[in-house]
Amino acid sequence: QVQLVESGGGLVQAGGSLRLSCAASGRALSNYAMGWFRQAPGKGREFVATISRLGSTTYYADSVKGRFTISRDNGKNTVYLQMNSLKPEDTAVYYCATRPPKYSENYYLPREYDYWGQGTQVTVSS
Repeated sequence: QVQLVESGGGLVQAGGSLRLSCAASGRALSNYAMGWFRQAPGKGREFVATISRLGSTTYYADSVKGRFTISRDNGKNTVYLQMNSLKPEDTAVYYCATRPPKYSENYYLPREYDYWGQGTQVTVSS
Protein backbone atom coordinates (compact mmCIF):
# COMPACT_ATOMS: atom_id res chain seq x y z
CA GLN A 1 0.00 0.00 0.00
CA VAL A 2 1.26 3.46 -0.93
CA GLN A 3 -0.07 6.72 0.43
CA LEU A 4 0.47 9.80 -1.71
CA VAL A 5 0.05 13.40 -0.58
CA GLU A 6 0.22 16.30 -3.04
CA SER A 7 1.09 19.84 -2.01
CA GLY A 8 2.15 23.13 -3.54
CA GLY A 9 -1.05 24.13 -5.29
CA GLY A 10 -2.55 27.59 -5.02
CA LEU A 11 -3.66 30.70 -6.84
CA VAL A 12 -1.26 32.25 -9.34
CA GLN A 13 -1.51 34.81 -12.12
CA ALA A 14 -1.13 33.80 -15.73
CA GLY A 15 2.53 33.56 -16.64
CA GLY A 16 3.50 32.58 -13.11
CA SER A 17 4.99 29.38 -11.74
CA LEU A 18 4.19 26.74 -9.17
CA ARG A 19 5.99 23.63 -8.00
CA LEU A 20 3.88 20.69 -6.94
CA SER A 21 5.21 17.95 -4.69
CA CYS A 22 3.96 14.41 -4.20
CA ALA A 23 5.26 12.75 -1.05
CA ALA A 24 4.89 9.01 -0.58
CA SER A 25 4.75 6.76 2.44
CA GLY A 26 4.21 3.07 2.92
CA ARG A 27 6.56 1.89 0.15
CA ALA A 28 9.57 3.22 -1.66
CA LEU A 29 8.63 5.27 -4.70
CA SER A 30 11.66 3.85 -6.49
CA ASN A 31 9.53 0.75 -7.12
CA TYR A 32 7.17 2.71 -9.37
CA ALA A 33 6.94 4.89 -12.38
CA MET A 34 4.98 8.03 -11.49
CA GLY A 35 2.50 10.28 -13.20
CA TRP A 36 0.70 13.56 -12.81
CA PHE A 37 -2.87 14.05 -13.97
CA ARG A 38 -5.30 16.93 -13.69
CA GLN A 39 -9.04 17.32 -13.66
CA ALA A 40 -10.90 20.53 -14.37
CA PRO A 41 -14.54 21.01 -13.32
CA GLY A 42 -16.89 19.05 -15.57
CA LYS A 43 -14.05 17.30 -17.39
CA GLY A 44 -12.35 13.93 -17.23
CA ARG A 45 -8.99 13.21 -15.70
CA GLU A 46 -6.28 14.35 -18.11
CA PHE A 47 -2.72 13.07 -18.40
CA VAL A 48 -0.03 15.68 -17.71
CA ALA A 49 3.33 13.91 -17.38
CA THR A 50 5.00 10.68 -16.38
CA ILE A 51 8.49 9.70 -15.27
CA SER A 52 10.19 6.32 -15.20
CA ARG A 53 11.25 4.57 -12.03
CA LEU A 54 14.76 6.00 -12.00
CA GLY A 55 13.89 9.25 -13.74
CA SER A 56 15.63 8.58 -17.03
CA THR A 57 12.51 8.78 -19.20
CA THR A 58 9.72 11.35 -19.19
CA TYR A 59 6.66 11.98 -21.34
CA TYR A 60 4.41 15.01 -21.42
CA ALA A 61 1.02 15.96 -22.75
CA ASP A 62 1.33 18.26 -25.75
CA SER A 63 -0.56 20.96 -23.84
CA VAL A 64 2.20 21.28 -21.22
CA LYS A 65 5.31 20.34 -23.18
CA GLY A 66 8.01 22.96 -22.80
CA ARG A 67 6.30 24.55 -19.78
CA PHE A 68 6.09 21.74 -17.20
CA THR A 69 8.87 19.50 -15.91
CA ILE A 70 8.41 16.29 -13.96
CA SER A 71 11.23 15.09 -11.72
CA ARG A 72 11.76 12.80 -8.77
CA ASP A 73 13.99 12.36 -5.76
CA ASN A 74 13.79 8.72 -4.73
CA GLY A 75 15.91 9.44 -1.68
CA LYS A 76 13.18 11.76 -0.46
CA ASN A 77 10.38 9.52 -1.76
CA THR A 78 9.00 12.53 -3.60
CA VAL A 79 7.97 13.45 -7.13
CA TYR A 80 7.72 17.02 -8.38
CA LEU A 81 5.95 18.94 -11.10
CA GLN A 82 7.49 22.29 -11.95
CA MET A 83 4.92 24.40 -13.79
CA ASN A 84 6.04 27.54 -15.60
CA SER A 85 4.26 29.99 -17.89
CA LEU A 86 0.95 28.97 -16.40
CA LYS A 87 -2.25 29.65 -18.32
CA PRO A 88 -5.86 29.91 -17.13
CA GLU A 89 -6.57 26.62 -18.92
CA ASP A 90 -4.13 24.91 -16.54
CA THR A 91 -6.64 25.46 -13.73
CA ALA A 92 -7.54 22.06 -12.28
CA VAL A 93 -7.06 19.69 -9.40
CA TYR A 94 -3.69 17.99 -9.88
CA TYR A 95 -3.13 14.38 -8.85
CA CYS A 96 -0.06 12.19 -8.62
CA ALA A 97 -0.24 8.45 -9.05
CA THR A 98 1.94 5.36 -9.15
CA ARG A 99 2.32 3.01 -12.13
CA PRO A 100 4.07 -0.37 -12.39
CA PRO A 101 7.66 0.20 -13.56
CA LYS A 102 7.52 -1.81 -16.80
CA TYR A 103 7.05 0.28 -19.91
CA SER A 104 3.50 0.74 -21.09
CA GLU A 105 2.52 2.54 -24.26
CA ASN A 106 -0.69 3.44 -22.44
CA TYR A 107 1.12 5.54 -19.82
CA TYR A 108 -1.34 8.39 -20.50
CA LEU A 109 -4.38 6.39 -19.36
CA PRO A 110 -5.57 6.68 -15.74
CA ARG A 111 -6.36 2.94 -15.66
CA GLU A 112 -2.62 2.20 -15.86
CA TYR A 113 -2.11 3.77 -12.43
CA ASP A 114 -2.64 2.08 -9.10
CA TYR A 115 -2.40 4.47 -6.18
CA TRP A 116 -3.60 8.06 -6.24
CA GLY A 117 -3.25 11.07 -4.00
CA GLN A 118 -6.13 13.29 -2.92
CA GLY A 119 -5.16 16.12 -5.26
CA THR A 120 -4.11 19.74 -4.92
CA GLN A 121 -5.96 22.68 -6.46
CA VAL A 122 -4.18 24.92 -8.97
CA THR A 123 -5.97 28.09 -10.04
CA VAL A 124 -4.52 30.39 -12.68
CA SER A 125 -6.11 33.81 -13.01
CA SER A 126 -6.04 35.82 -16.22
